[in-house]
Amino acid sequence: MILYHGSYCTVDKPNISYSRDSLDFGKGFYLTDIKNQALSWVDRFIRRGKRGCLNSYSIDLAKIRDLYRVKVFDKYDIEWLDFILQCRNGSDEYLKYDIVIGGIADDQVYNTIELYEFDLITKDEALKRLKYHKPNNQICIINQAILDKYLIFNDCEVISDASK
Repeated sequence: MILYHGSYCTVDKPNISYSRDSLDFGKGFYLTDIKNQALSWVDRFIRRGKRGCLNSYSIDLAKIRDLYRVKVFDKYDIEWLDFILQCRNGSDEYLKYDIVIGGIADDQVYNTIELYEFDLITKDEALKRLKYHKPNNQICIINQAILDKYLIFNDCEVISDASK
């Protein structure tokens, strides 16, 4: 399987210690199998006047599923919503897993989450709103050993070099 990571630099040896806390699926290295989605992440760096790089990798997720704890959220549901809220609020719930895969809580999704979190809409209403969100996917690798042993760096394509 080919995975992508948008950045401002080449990331040939990902290291979780550089990751931020309190993200959708906790602290980890985030990738996607949707190239256009990764390019939109690259575009965020370019808009800020930085270099934009599309890193690509290969990984055998089927093999990893047999060896490690992999949590997959197939849809926006109550379990996904609660997990995102826990992780974004600093919980270490994500540490039960080595990899978490599922939908992204982007700005539109996060607005719905905030309305739910502050009891301005019900859980059912939040899930109804999320149901129509465009498909996306994120893969958060939490276990550094997986990055070191199974994630194979393929290439870094410089999309824009603002430093020139």
